[in-house]
Amino acid sequence: MTAAPAPAPPYAFTVTAWRDHDAAANALPGMRLDPRTVDGAGGEAARRLFDAGARRVALPRPVDLTDESDAAWTVRALSFVGDLTSLAVAVDWQVRPAPGADTWIPLSHLHPPTALLGAPDADAALRRWRDGYYICKCVYRQGPGFIQVRDRRRGELRRFTIDEPEYRAAIGLLADGAPIAALPTAVTDDFLQEELAARVGEFLWWMPYRVRRWSQAPRVI
Repeated sequence: MTAAPAPAPPYAFTVTAWRDHDAAANALPGMRLDPRTVDGAGGEAARRLFDAGARRVALPRPVDLTDESDAAWTVRALSFVGDLTSLAVAVDWQVRPAPGADTWIPLSHLHPPTALLGAPDADAALRRWRDGYYICKCVYRQGPGFIQVRDRRRGELRRFTIDEPEYRAAIGLLADGAPIAALPTAVTDDFLQEELAARVGEFLWWMPYRVRRWSQAPRVI
């Protein structure tokens, strides 16, 4: 008797992927990959997709930062979009940011979405996102005993060097998002104040995505 497969984790989701950035090229035979389920670490899933030839990936549903009941999936999906962005993989996704005119700006280091839902003057905001987007806009790099963050989402370089063990441990926990209760309050408050993390319900999302090599000289980024 064959055992039934284990149920997928509640945060698991299935993505569609293609071999090219260009939609017209992806309409050709053989350009679409088989659907892939993301049910483990997002960074590893993104790398597997990249190694399989994926250069464009579509999320199955919108990412809604206003829906606290879906917060666990939301922070995981945001982290996965960051993982794909770090590999220069195009992402077809839709996002509903928190209420407000410019609440999309802290997300603007991610590959631009296909739709910005619920934002005031959403079309103009989405144009600003697309026009201002470039790779490595808000990233972190793991060094020996420290983590360095470089952030240009607000138009000027903000640089952080994080060497305190409790802060580095918290960043490790937040790789795919994590419950706020799992983190020290002081660490959470500092991350939120500096816009290095965002709260969705009772979960926290670490905003910078990881790079292992600067795409340009560090002094430029």
